[in-house]
Amino acid sequence: MFPVEVAAARTTMMQGSGEAAVVPMMLPPFFMDSGDEAAAAAAAQDRALTASRNHREAEKRRRERIKSHLDRLRSIDKASLLAKAVERVRDLKQRMAGIGADASSATAVFPTEHDEIVVLASGGGAVFEASVCCDDRSDLLPELIETLRSLRLRTLRAEMATLGGRVRNVLVLARDAAGEDDEHSADGEHGGDFLKEALRALVERPGAAGGGRDRPKRRRVVSDMNM
Repeated sequence: MFPVEVAAARTTMMQGSGEAAVVPMMLPPFFMDSGDEAAAAAAAQDRALTASRNHREAEKRRRERIKSHLDRLRSIDKASLLAKAVERVRDLKQRMAGIGADASSATAVFPTEHDEIVVLASGGGAVFEASVCCDDRSDLLPELIETLRSLRLRTLRAEMATLGGRVRNVLVLARDAAGEDDEHSADGEHGGDFLKEALRALVERPGAAGGGRDRPKRRRVVSDMNM
């Protein structure tokens, strides 16, 4: 801070002239220090008062919000509130069930250690869902495509998963219009036997290139179901 100058009351006569001069005087240092401390204390007190006032206002607003929420809850019909809660719980249960079903479906796509062929027929033998689990080999997919083409089946959806040298193909197939009256339509009640036998021949084909020639022979499971 700048030193405080005080105009002195005394005047002195300048030698050789009749003019009066005002001599500035400095306050003692202890007066200056005490003034600075008082100003700092006053500023700190002002800040404390402002913070306290802001805190009181914030607390008042918080209490008003809580009171408003409580008043709103008191005005709600308890029966309708309970009905909404029950509906919400049911919705959450349905969502959890859907998540569980999706997880089970995803797990079923992964291949197992056993060769497996499953054929599901629906629509009077017009649509099939086939699952083929076997050793993975380079010629499996081309041979599968050729087999389905020879059976005059169209692929509506296909999923494939591989794990540890094993593969599972899940196919949704439909008959071609030209193949609905061929000899395969008479096989089995819904015409699923021909597809099952063709897939089994594909899986059990000996000497497949790149196949599990040196791998131990695994148990094969063949089944068909009607949807």
